[in-house]
Amino acid sequence: MKVRKVALWCAMAALAAAPVGPNPAVSAGPDRSPRAVQAKQLPVCPAARASKRAPAGPAGPAAPGACRAAGHILESGVRLARRGQTGFTPSGYHHLGANTGGEWAGVSGRMSVVDGSVRPRSYDFVAGRFMVKRNLGRGNIAWLEAGWAETGWAGPGRQQIYTFNTNTKTWQFYSQYTLRPGDKLWLDLHSDPGGTWSAWLWWGDRWNLLTAQLLPFGRTATIEQYVEVHVDSGKPGLIDVPPVMVDNVRLRPADGTEPRLWREDVPTLTGTDPAQRRLNGGFCLDWLTRYDTWTAGDCGR
Repeated sequence: MKVRKVALWCAMAALAAAPVGPNPAVSAGPDRSPRAVQAKQLPVCPAARASKRAPAGPAGPAAPGACRAAGHILESGVRLARRGQTGFTPSGYHHLGANTGGEWAGVSGRMSVVDGSVRPRSYDFVAGRFMVKRNLGRGNIAWLEAGWAETGWAGPGRQQIYTFNTNTKTWQFYSQYTLRPGDKLWLDLHSDPGGTWSAWLWWGDRWNLLTAQLLPFGRTATIEQYVEVHVDSGKPGLIDVPPVMVDNVRLRPADGTEPRLWREDVPTLTGTDPAQRRLNGGFCLDWLTRYDTWTAGDCGR
């Protein structure tokens, strides 16, 4: 299991967050594929509540009622570094989940939202997310991630939908989606034929496009599913995390065939014997069905 290293490139006083426009963040690359253009032309998502039922079909611009996030989006200058990049702080980071040993064209699944004891005005955070990434060599890693997060620097005490991508190198928090502990979110990240990767949220019983990014690695990538916890290295302390439930995790094959459950026959890296319960800084990872159904959080709950 690869541990994400955190580089706190901005001082707390410099954590300026600026709203971005009503369109989902799209990289400035020359992506003019029909699907990318279609995504930009999606209607604005209306105000809605979290969905109580499962998605009616796959995410994408052609999905019935598909729309794009258009509420206030907060961009945060807390930036992340990966293994091989300089300036990281490895202490205080806990990474619970798995990544594929091979490359796929997308991932989808459901995650529950919990209330972690994240401290305000700190670099603490708890997140449940899916990620697509590729190591480009020489310490350069490109990725897109999407999920929910509770941080000490943006909306402390609240759980928020977020994305992060290496084109902008910022976190984007989507305030139009009001989360509560106990909510269950359906998320989908996948590529189109032109190599644009999009992140979708099932909300209001329709697929909401959060962001579309032309990443520098084409249509396939390594897939990750993780619950992450970071304790501010400048403020040692304990963060409680009620167990997060993840289920219905499916991978999109590169050949365009139907998504399939992430099961044991998929080459998977967990950093430990998957038959054993994993202890990581007081947190436990339990594989209920390897690897599409699992929980991660405080041990003993």
